[in-house]
This record gives sequence, C-alpha cells and structure tokens, in this order.
Amino acid sequence: MNVLKEKGIPIDKQIRTWHDIVRRPYNRMEADCYTRTRQILMNGIETNAWTFKHCFVRKSADTELNKLLVKTRRIEDMQQTTVNWLTPPNQTVLDTTLGYEQVAVDLTAWLAQNEPDEYVKETFNFGLLEDFDHLYRYSQFAYMIEETDPNEILQLMTDVVIGRPTQYHHNCNALRIRKPYDKDKTSPITKVNILTLISGEQQTHNYYAEHGFMYGNTDLKRLYAEICDVEEEHVTMYETLVDPTETMLEKWLLHEFTEVCNYYNCYKDEVDDKLKLIWEEFMQMEIGHLQVAAEMLKKYEKRDPEEIIGTELVLPCHFESQKEYVTDILENEVDKRLDDEQGYTTVDELPDDWASYDVQETVAAEGAPSEQAVYLASKSIGRDIACANNKLLNKQAELLEKSLEDEYQAPNTVSVEEYEEFEGVPPLEFLK
Repeated sequence: MNVLKEKGIPIDKQIRTWHDIVRRPYNRMEADCYTRTRQILMNGIETNAWTFKHCFVRKSADTELNKLLVKTRRIEDMQQTTVNWLTPPNQTVLDTTLGYEQVAVDLTAWLAQNEPDEYVKETFNFGLLEDFDHLYRYSQFAYMIEETDPNEILQLMTDVVIGRPTQYHHNCNALRIRKPYDKDKTSPITKVNILTLISGEQQTHNYYAEHGFMYGNTDLKRLYAEICDVEEEHVTMYETLVDPTETMLEKWLLHEFTEVCNYYNCYKDEVDDKLKLIWEEFMQMEIGHLQVAAEMLKKYEKRDPEEIIGTELVLPCHFESQKEYVTDILENEVDKRLDDEQGYTTVDELPDDWASYDVQETVAAEGAPSEQAVYLASKSIGRDIACANNKLLNKQAELLEKSLEDEYQAPNTVSVEEYEEFEGVPPLEFLK
C-alpha cells in the first residue's frame, strides 16, 4: 500500500487513558521468542522517534511546526510506555538481555540480506558478528547466575557460539565513522533499514547502561559496561551512514515512515493476538503522524513526499531464524577489522600503528570482562555455554584462531588450546 494515501488515525484522536496505555504484559513462559524481539525493537523505534523530535524542536523557531512536533512526540512517549511495559515482571534483566541480542543478530542478518547498497550491507554484516559474540558472552552468565538455558529465551532460533571476540570490538571511535549515503540517489529501503538498526542499537546501549548495575556480581557488571561501550560504537557506525544534508523535515518524514513500516511488519507477523491489535492500532497512529510530516514537507520545502519515501511499504523487521546466513558470515568474515579509510581490512593486514590497538590495550589492561565470562564458565562446568550443531560447535577454536590479533590480546584471553579442549567435553544435557 501507499501509506501516504491511507487515512490513519488523526493526531487529535490519539490521546489515550492511563488504563489503555498500560496493557497486560506477554507471558514469559508462553511467548514466542519473536514476539519478544518485536516488542524490544518497537520500544527502541519509539524511543528514537521521541528523541529525534526533542532535537528537532530545539533547533526550530517555528511555533506552528513545533506544536505539531510536540503533539506527536507526546503520543510517541505514550506508545513507548505501552510497548516497553509489555515486558513481564518475572523476566529478569539477563532474560531481556538475551532477547536484545537475539534482536540484534536476527534483525541485522535480515536487513543485510535485503539491503540493496553493498557498502551498507557490508557494514551490517560487520556489526552482526559483534552482536553475535555479545549473545555468547551474556549466555555464560545467564547460566552461571540464574541457571537459565539460553534456549528458554532463544527457542533454538539463534545459535550461541563465539563470534568476533568482544575484546576486539573496542576501536578508536573515529574508525567507526562510515561513508554516508547520497539522499538523492539512495533507495527508501536503505534509509528505513538504517533508521531501524540505529533505533535498535541505541535502545540496546541505553538498556545496558540503565540495567547493568542491577546484579551484585562484579564480573557481570563489568561485562555490561564493556558491551555497553561497544553498542555506543555501533550507534556511531550506523548513524554516520545517514546523509547529513537531509533536512530536519526530511528526517521527520523518514522517521514516521520507518515507524509505519515496522509496525506493519510486526502486525503482519505477530502470533500473539493481543499484541497484534496493539501493532495494528499503533500503525494507524503512525500513519496519522506520517500525514502530518508529509504536509509540513510540502508546505515548508515545496517537495513531494513520494520523492523521499516512494510509494511502497518497506518490510524492515521480519524475524525468523538466520542460522545459515550467520554461520556463512561467521566463517568468512570473523577476521574483518575497520581500516582508517572508512572501509574494512583483515587481521593479517593491520598496520603496526593501527589506532585501535592503543584503545584495546588500555581498556583491557586488567583483563576483558568478555573473556572472563568464558573463563568462569569453563571453570564451573568444564566448558563454555554454547548452543549450535556439533559441526559449528567444533569450529570454535578455529574461529578464535582466525580472529585473534597478534599485536594485542587481553591478559585473560581464553586460548585456542582451551577451546580445543572444550570440543572433548559434551555440552550440558539441556544444550545438546
């Protein structure tokens, strides 16, 4: 459908009661894992839309425009409360964290496969392997602290094995800056894909920053701090793909279009009837917001909104198992690194003066929490917590050897030899 021709719900009819804003959470024990990922993602989408409108108003002196921005912003805030509070109270912080990383892995893999811009696709694949490793590191503590089988959350849809080791995600942040797309030549698909991923990664950063302190275990707190820092780098990497010459009105239109597309995708895919109704209602609200943004673009910039968002919906957030695709990227790109020209290189091609070496050596001078997670698990149960087929499980040592940097390794790095020893220890019964 061409959403610019849909009516939606007018913004003056979108204010809801507190009883309607606070809905019943999904059931932790019965929910489909991708119901959880949709809820997590849409929380991030709404938070990003709300934040953007605050930034816009701070730069705008137009009272008429600002009134529309703050009206829709209040509604975004109410929507975000509804979506965020669908999280059940008996879902622990680590449970939710595994959900966040499942979002990152399976969403990024889907976006990469449906991304028409090869440079953007390569960037998505690069980030994918880092989030994949985060899922692995958190899984160690989920079992050690709460005795949680990762598949209680992931439901066998996403593998848990080593990725690009987290200790190598810490870079000179200037190297994370990417080449922006050209707003006049780039497909709406690319624009929506990037905005979707920015929203997800920004929300992940915020969740870890706001919840990592809630455990008494110091090693786990340090892991949250370490991965939170990587998420900050990811936000930099994805947001710099956006053309900085887009006007604020153009960006507003794209934000609303991104919300419409994601809510439609959630509505189309949702298996929980109660949440499906929420996604449908919020999609209609966002169509109303989109109509307002489109009218403002026409009024102030004399531009046709279809020039920016086209005439067809984009489907950015379809969730399904991405094991085959992720395994392929893992086997072929685990040794990739950022170069100093906004591109990519490999470990064996890194110069001796690579800017990220100093960062990695500094932050992990007393050990990398991500390595400590695996070390502690191996001492507790004789091996790491890993969930995948035997072929992939037995490749962990090979993957680590390929991705290690000769120039720097944290003092507590779990060695290739130790991973080889894991191969002789069968996974815990629930992990088979």
